[in-house]
Amino acid sequence: MKQKQEAISQAVMHCTQTQGSADNEVNMTTLEKGSTSMFYSFPHLEEDDDTDDMLDPCKNYKSLNQDWRATNYTTKKVSCDRNVQWKGWYRLFYRGKSIQMPELCVKKEHCGTHAPLWLVGGHPRKRDGIVTRKVCGHWGNNCCAFKSPPIQVKACKNYYVYKFVQPLTCHLAYCADVNTLVCGTCRRNEICKSKDKIKWFCYKKKVRKVKVHFFAANPNSLSGKVNRIQYKKVYVNVGGAFNSRTGVFTAPVTGIYQFFFSTQSGRGGLKTDLWLVVNGYWVALSHTLVNISNTVGNLSTYMTTLRKGALVYVTHTCGNSWANSASNTIVFGGSLLSAVNG
Repeated sequence: MKQKQEAISQAVMHCTQTQGSADNEVNMTTLEKGSTSMFYSFPHLEEDDDTDDMLDPCKNYKSLNQDWRATNYTTKKVSCDRNVQWKGWYRLFYRGKSIQMPELCVKKEHCGTHAPLWLVGGHPRKRDGIVTRKVCGHWGNNCCAFKSPPIQVKACKNYYVYKFVQPLTCHLAYCADVNTLVCGTCRRNEICKSKDKIKWFCYKKKVRKVKVHFFAANPNSLSGKVNRIQYKKVYVNVGGAFNSRTGVFTAPVTGIYQFFFSTQSGRGGLKTDLWLVVNGYWVALSHTLVNISNTVGNLSTYMTTLRKGALVYVTHTCGNSWANSASNTIVFGGSLLSAVNG
């Protein structure tokens, strides 16, 4: 019995060097029985909010649409992915529907091969970018009897792309988990989840309620050019996004924000300008100019959509602004009106 098992293992490890050297070898560049598309296809141009880079694998990949790769497909014709010249990124399909690799051990003699290849360590999150994952092939009683070279994986909107490489031996092939077919139907505001990695379902993302409000004042008068007003007297700072040491507000989440800032011009008839600066761009002006020996106040507001990490501050470009510790005439404040999920 032991000799028989060793003989089978040796047969599995035997790698045919040419595509047509054995009757049961599959020509990987042609249509398979039950498949709906060619192995190779033109790059897909998918919309993706993360980047406009045309080299993004979420936008440029080849479709891998072969029914025999499914986890419910037993061995009829034995396939071997070592015979494939893998190049670039691939997205898995099953009968035209998006699918992904299994994250659990697959029974041997499934996925159209002897030792099915499955993904170790699970799929990444979208914010993880491109990650490297181990791949194992099941044979005998060992789910990782064959440690295939690692592959790269990236999460896109509601699917994954893979940078497949040649396994070290035959007969091993990458699997497509039919249990994950539901994942390709998830909407933009949904994620695909599973408690047991067998039954998958679309789950609506929880909207994280974030409160962001701040109100700060500068307790002293200003004259001439002040690159960044610090506003050291902070009355409200819900969410802790405003830094009184630097005078900079940092957007904690992507969303719609509203800001206000003001000045009280000093006497002398000078033009006094304050600008709201967002990520280095001057976007809103608080302007005063009185030609008589008097002062006037001005309050300006600005509403915009900011990405997480955006920097906002106020600069004093010219003139005189009057204030004391109790006046609250030079102020800066704002609030998050609505968070945007992404």
